[in-house]
Formats: sequence, C-alpha cells, structure tokens
Amino acid sequence: MNTTFESLKPSFKGDVDNSEMALSTYSHDASLFEIRPRAVLYPKDAEDVKTLTRWVAANKKQDPSLSITARSAGTDMSGAAIGSSIIVDFTRYMNEIKEIAPDHAIVMPGCYYRDFDAATQKINRFMPAYTASREINAMGGMIGNNSGGEKAIKYGKTEQYINSLKIVLSDGNEYIIKPLTKTEIEEKIAKTPKPENSFEVELYQKLHKLITENYDQIMSAKPAVSKNSAGYYLWNVYNKNMGTFDLCQLIVGSQGTLGIVTEINFKLAPTQPYSNILVVFLPSLDAVSDLVTEILPFKPDSLETYDDKSMMLAVRFFFDFFKQLGFWGAIKLGLQFIPEAWMMAIGGVPKLILMIEFTGQSKENVNKKLMEVEQHIKHFGFRAHIARSNAEANKYWKIRHESFNLLRKHVKNKRTAPFIDDVIVKPEYLPEFLPKIKVLLDEYKLDYTVQGHLGNGNFHIIPLMDLNSPFSADIIIDLSAKVYALVHEYRGSITAEHNDGIIRTPYLAQQYGAEIISLFEQTKNIFDPNNIFNPKIKVGGTFEDIRKAIKKNN
Repeated sequence: MNTTFESLKPSFKGDVDNSEMALSTYSHDASLFEIRPRAVLYPKDAEDVKTLTRWVAANKKQDPSLSITARSAGTDMSGAAIGSSIIVDFTRYMNEIKEIAPDHAIVMPGCYYRDFDAATQKINRFMPAYTASREINAMGGMIGNNSGGEKAIKYGKTEQYINSLKIVLSDGNEYIIKPLTKTEIEEKIAKTPKPENSFEVELYQKLHKLITENYDQIMSAKPAVSKNSAGYYLWNVYNKNMGTFDLCQLIVGSQGTLGIVTEINFKLAPTQPYSNILVVFLPSLDAVSDLVTEILPFKPDSLETYDDKSMMLAVRFFFDFFKQLGFWGAIKLGLQFIPEAWMMAIGGVPKLILMIEFTGQSKENVNKKLMEVEQHIKHFGFRAHIARSNAEANKYWKIRHESFNLLRKHVKNKRTAPFIDDVIVKPEYLPEFLPKIKVLLDEYKLDYTVQGHLGNGNFHIIPLMDLNSPFSADIIIDLSAKVYALVHEYRGSITAEHNDGIIRTPYLAQQYGAEIISLFEQTKNIFDPNNIFNPKIKVGGTFEDIRKAIKKNN
C-alpha cells in the first residue's frame, strides 16, 4: 500500500485499495474521461467518512493534492465520479436500507436503486425520480446529480423527494440537515458560535446572508425550464414568502462538492398497478410544440421520445436483443416489430417516435385516458396507436433505453462521447430549436442519436467520435459552446439532469455570467474552505481539464 495512507489505516475500519486493478477500474465512470486516482477507499460507516475527512484536512497543507471524490455506482456521465486523489466507494459497505414506511424510506448512499425499488414496491410505494439507468445506478448518485427521468413530467426530480440528509462536512463532523421554518432558521443564525457548533452556525449565518443579500439576482438567474442541474441551486434554498430555509435543496445536485452524504431520508409516492402507452409517429418537427401543448393537460406519467436514428439502430441491430432475451424472447420481440418494419417500408422512418404513458388502478381507466388523448390529437393526422399488450409497450421502451448501447457497440474506431447530452428548453421552442441543433451537429459530420423527455423539452444527444483524433477535443469544446449559446438564446439550461462534472463546469459562466459564478465560488468556500471535496467540479473547472482527461479509444 502507498505509504501516504499508512497513518490513516489504523483509524479507518474500511478497506484501502491502491492495487493496479482498483486504480484502473475507478479511473473512469460513464463519461468520456479517464483520471487515475491514488487510492480507492470503502468506508464501513459514517465514522469512517468523518475519520477520512479529518485526515485529509490535517494532511492537506503538507500534500495539497489530497481530496475526496464520493462515488456510488459510477454511472455519472459528466465525469464527477472520478478524480486524481481519493475515491470513496459506498457500494461495498454503506448500502443498507434502514427503514421503509408508507411515507418515507431511509437508505445509505451505496444502495442500488434496483434494490431500493424492490423493497419499496413490496408496500406499493416508489421513489419516482429514477433514471433510464435505474438497474445500475445508486441512491447516492441520485442525490449528487439531482436525478430525474421518464417520470419527471409528473413527479419531478430527486430534489422534491428529500425529507432530510445526514452529511459529513469539511470540519469532519456529521450533521442532519432538513427544511427549517422561519423561526428555526432565525434561531440558528442568531446563535453565538461555540467550539462545539461553530462550523455549523457560521455556515448557516454566511449562507443565509449570501442568499438574502443577493436574492433578486439569484432568482433572476434561475433557468426558465422545468428541470435544471446546472450550478448550485441557490434559488431553491430560501423561500422568501414563507421564510423557510432548506439546505437539502443545495446539497442535492452538488455532486459531492459541499460535503459527503451518509444517509438519505426519502419521500415515497404510491405506485399504480397498471400502465400503457400511446405511440405517435411524427413525420416532421413542425407540430411538436402544438402536440405537446395539447397532451400536457391530460397529465401523462411520461412523455418520452426518440429519433429516427434510434429506430433504425433497433431495426438494423435487432439481433443484439438475442443476447438479452434469449432465442424465443427475441423472436417474440421481432414479431412485435413487423408493423414498424412495414410502416418504414411504405412510408419512411418517422422523424420522432413519441410515447405517451398513463398509469392507474385499472386497465380500463388507463386505456380510457389513452383513447381520450388519441381522439384529442387526431386532427394532427399523425399515425398513432395504443399498445395492445405489455410486450408491445416494452418494445418501445427497449428502443428508448437501448439505442445508446447499440450506437456504442456498432461503430468501429469510435466511442460514445456524452458532452451535449442533456440540454433543455421549453417545449414551445422545439420546432425552432431542434433543427438548429441538427445544423450544428451536421457541420461536424457526427453520428449521433437523440432521445429525450419531450414533455420537459429535455433531449439527450449522444455523438460518436474518434477520441484518438487530435481534433476531437477542439470539436467537443467548440461544438459545446455553440450548442450552449443556442440553449441560452432560448433561456434553457445546459443540463437538465446529468449535471456539470468535468464536461460542463467550464460552461457555467456562459450559462449564468460572472456575478452568479462568484456566488457559486463563495458557496463552495463557505462549505469547503480547504477544497477537500471533489475539486474543480461546479467551481474552478477549466477547458484544459476537459482536454487532459479525455479518454482515448480502446
């Protein structure tokens, strides 16, 4: 073991690993980056996290490169789960579901969502802000990124499902944070700091002052969209009308840069036993915003879309499904695709495929809603039909979830490059916005797919690139700037749910301007004055960091 960590090990109960295999494995996440850490640590409990934080703080002056990057499943697409110092993985030990009740559940950050969901489903409850990668992502990452997904149009994002958090801050102590009433926050900031509470009291005092003194400026900076994961959510903390103050709303989405979450108390929602979808095939983008406007009043659970390239990938590489489903399962799925194959043969591939999902207590009620929507949008003249079975509905979800992997697997000498993968504008702007995005992409002759959450105007654009090319970094940096300038023109956000990480932190100034960036820097300094937690994420990241960290093709 590296002698750097010898003084930590006697007081750290968990595992410390700096083997070649561990350092290689943890040098990448789901982003296009690779950064080799110095060690990977697996804490046993919150005491270990406190011990580590204090140890880093004590040794930071002697070794300024020391820092802590919290990580759970490593599915982050922005590069926030990798770092050049210490990676802390919670999935090995801190993965317990502590409590489940009808209105809440308490869980540790290393628990996988699939295990959490299986447990809550037993009492007909769920945490609905899950992602498309719900089978492999973990609860800590959902907090770090403020995750959302296909249910966000109805249920919102992770930020709306937090009762309280336990968090280790940079003084090495664990705190419980939760929404505070007007009276509670006034009492807290009126306290005189004492040795046993000075860090917490001063944190609340400084942050309350920062937000209240810059309130109008902060509120005007909030992107005019229904989902946003860019920057620190200073606008969500203080409710001026109610006088309430909720630090949870700042920690969520902060990507482990303000402290390390050790326990989460989630709100839960009741499940619905039945679901089905209406599928609409759009020959062009001309009527997208009008269509969405007419659908939204029906309050669907999901309003998802993918493009013609995703559909063609599914048809072209259909035999990939054999590996997942087995021979007969794939044959059944293939039979389900016959209508789409025939449709494409006689009428061409639609530009967008729209999936409108409803859930309910009975099949009859669900199908009634779908028929009402189908009848209501009939005047558009689009081909549409209600799925006749779960199997038929699942084939569309398969394309929606698998096109990213199909693209990644079947283009030689290239790899997926998620760098403009999460833009969002209001749906009303899509007929103008999407063609302009396509023009920008086509300038660089990139292969890519588009999927997204049409009801929010949130699209995931995943290009394929040869990252061995000496021009790849220039394309990524230049194209991102052009796309984000277009997003800014339509008052959107550069990231709706995937967050900033390495790939978008340098563009936060383009999103918000210098004055808001200064407030972000002050926020980071209030929480983490010695820059212990995930440095250069959210604050301080540069375009050179992007260039240096890009992973070459295998």
